[in-house]
Amino acid sequence: MTPEGLIRVLPDGILELTVLVSAGSSRAGIRGIHGKAVKLAVHAPPERGKANSEAEELIAEWLGVPARQVRVVTGQASRNKVMRVSGVKPEAVRELVGELNKP
Repeated sequence: MTPEGLIRVLPDGILELTVLVSAGSSRAGIRGIHGKAVKLAVHAPPERGKANSEAEELIAEWLGVPARQVRVVTGQASRNKVMRVSGVKPEAVRELVGELNKP
């Protein structure tokens, strides 16, 4: 089950995904669900957009889309972000998020 507010489908079929990014981590990866966000850790420091770029690449890899199809649209200077993802079906994202929710 997907937490309410974590995924939003826009009228044009593009998805918005709420994420929580921990920058400067020793191990990068998807860490699970934290509240209403996908929690992820990136190696890059939170400066000059480096952490955002790595977060976009990490989400793209996780969802199986090219990195150019993932963009941070809100929260560029915050740990809490919203990313827009094109070229992926909402059901596929919900399934991946559901896998993160399993104990």
